[in-house]
Amino acid sequence: MTNTVMVNDRSLASYIDHTILKPDAQRVEVERLCDEAIRFKFASVCVNPYWVPLVAQKLKGSGVLTCCVVGFPLGATFSECKAQETLACIQNGADEVDMVINVGALKDGDLDLVRDDIALVKKACAGKTLKVIIETCLLTDAQKETACRLSVEAGADFVKTSTGFGKAGATVADIALMRQTVGPLVGVKASGGVRSQADALAMIEAGASRVGASLSVTIIGA
Repeated sequence: MTNTVMVNDRSLASYIDHTILKPDAQRVEVERLCDEAIRFKFASVCVNPYWVPLVAQKLKGSGVLTCCVVGFPLGATFSECKAQETLACIQNGADEVDMVINVGALKDGDLDLVRDDIALVKKACAGKTLKVIIETCLLTDAQKETACRLSVEAGADFVKTSTGFGKAGATVADIALMRQTVGPLVGVKASGGVRSQADALAMIEAGASRVGASLSVTIIGA
């Protein structure tokens, strides 16, 4: 029996991308996440590309989406590589792609490169959802705003705080800033360090429309 909190007429579970991105994840763990996602009706299961075919097969017909990361966790690779990785993920069943921007290029002020990088991945998504990870812990507030603006200009569906592999994760202040920057029509995903129901609810109250978490079952109070 779950004790699922309701948030704006949606269950808390429906906000959550049930996530396993550790490099030593094994099949039994990924399958367990899929089973939990189906049982508790999480928004998606988020995995590294290798696991996309398995997750897509496990989730087929369940209403739970298959989500994967691209250019992860550094973002410092060729745009063409990110696009090819995205295409392979979509062809293998991914419904959503969470890509990492080129953080160094952003900090260097090479804004055209950052925008074009996102746009190329968006094109490869072929209509599927694109979330753009800006790695907030490495940026000033002004740089966060710029990253969000470039993401929107390039056609992103969401902006996302963190990979979970940086020096810090999501904060309420960052979510509020990102929501203010992108407006009401673009999603905002809080990811990294969301470990409790209180954390998740605070992120949603600040403007998050999706939350990435590995402790999802604990968060919903199941």
